[in-house]
Amino acid sequence: MSTTETGQVTGTKDKDYNIIWFVEQCLNNALRMEEYAQDAERDGDSELAEFFRRAQGESRKGAEQGKQMLASRLKA
Repeated sequence: MSTTETGQVTGTKDKDYNIIWFVEQCLNNALRMEEYAQDAERDGDSELAEFFRRAQGESRKGAEQGKQMLASRLKA
């Protein structure tokens, strides 16, 4: 990744792109944690399933916060 890209190539400022990337990663992680929790449940490991569900909740929270931040910055 280039350290000089500031939106000329993508048309999106780095800071906005970074928020978009962050939201996408949080949402992808929430999906992955669902799969992991289901795997743990199938194996009868409720402790591990709950661990993944808590992680999923944090990923959802991060995605929501990122979406709010992006929305407020794009209004300007």
